Amino acid sequence: MKMKNYLAIGILCLFLFSCGSDKKESAEAVQPETVSNVKNVEWSKDAVIYEVNIRQHTQEGTFNAFAKDIPRLKQMGIDILWLMPIHPIGEKNRKGTEGSYYAVKDYKAINPAFGTEKDFRDLIKTAHDNGMKVLIDWVANHTAWDHVWTESNPEYYTKNDAGEFMPPVEDWDDVIDLNYSNQELRAAMADALTYWVSEFDIDGYRCDVAGMVPTDFWNDIRKQLDAIKPVFMLAEGEETELHMDAFDMSYSWELMHLMRKVASGEESTQAIKDMYARDFKRYPKGYYKMNIITNHDENSWNGTADEFFGKGQEAWFAFAATTYGMPLVYSGQEANNKKRLEFFEKDPIDWSGGYVFSQVYSALFRAKSQNPALWNGNFGGSIEWIETTADDKILAFKRVKGNRMVLSIINVSDERVEFELDQDYLDMQRVFGGGALKVTKQQVIAPNRFKVFTK
Repeated sequence: MKMKNYLAIGILCLFLFSCGSDKKESAEAVQPETVSNVKNVEWSKDAVIYEVNIRQHTQEGTFNAFAKDIPRLKQMGIDILWLMPIHPIGEKNRKGTEGSYYAVKDYKAINPAFGTEKDFRDLIKTAHDNGMKVLIDWVANHTAWDHVWTESNPEYYTKNDAGEFMPPVEDWDDVIDLNYSNQELRAAMADALTYWVSEFDIDGYRCDVAGMVPTDFWNDIRKQLDAIKPVFMLAEGEETELHMDAFDMSYSWELMHLMRKVASGEESTQAIKDMYARDFKRYPKGYYKMNIITNHDENSWNGTADEFFGKGQEAWFAFAATTYGMPLVYSGQEANNKKRLEFFEKDPIDWSGGYVFSQVYSALFRAKSQNPALWNGNFGGSIEWIETTADDKILAFKRVKGNRMVLSIINVSDERVEFELDQDYLDMQRVFGGGALKVTKQQVIAPNRFKVFTK
């Protein structure tokens, strides 16, 4: 989403759900043991995703400048590139100098600040040549005030009592709400979505505020897109029904907030375990979740990963990369970007300090690629928590798939911890170097550090 007003979104979604309006249809919660109808593409099974902020990723802020970084990202272990919206940005009621990516002026055009159609095609080709997939960010819920449809098809929009265009949320006053009770709007949006897959060979979409768009629209468009080529769909949302027929993956906001609360001492490690217990009951079997320690919204509006996790950032990312779900890396995260990037201005990332987390990320992503226990959804293993004698400071778990296993031990405290695991683990390999070894029951781990073993 484009702004930080999560409370407003929650209130709006609750209202729409309770009223059963055309904007957001009500749906029963997914029941335990439900199986999704979504067929996850094979290439997503061990994938890691990277969110690309084209404007801020390089000094130039262009497709061509970013494309030069693709081989490095591939070497780090990235499989999917999610590009924040690539479309022209509205000028009417624009916020700041550059405006919000999420105020789209034309769904079938390229933001000229980023480059040309040819530049975008070249970026996609470079990604595909490096064995990577490309998703683009799609803003289906609203447009800029000067989107081409405001002149050609004003009936596509929600109107207030005075018959005027209106924002979907009060402080999103640089955009106006689309009306999904209009079938022609649905057809036009579907036409635009299929355009980028059929004409540019992109591999799917990240869908902004997906829960604010009727789920049946997403269900229909997934079928249309898959008829062109099998795609991957990421929902910015946590609604369980999004997983049934439309989306491969949704956000794990709850996990993100719990990680921060555990890191700050507000919550215990048990809160994370309880969250997984709930999720495994309410989501379809094999659901994908995107594990976040930062992204564009969080960085710009709430704080950097360094602000939230400090010296524990590496350890918490090791948890995000080895627990159930797909890890996300945001532009600059591997360099420990400590700047809250301006959202409506050009504000390039400072890469001068080097890619401080790159080696750690590479090792974790290599383990994910090589060990099926770490794969995503039904392709991988679930999560089995290991009780220790220091559960208030240690998150220990294993994931098992067939005869393969990964054992993760994360010290989420600022203290050196001596503790006991449930047993010795034989014939393990360190992810960060070393041959076969026995992971003994007796353990010591330094403050804010972690150990990951595979078998």
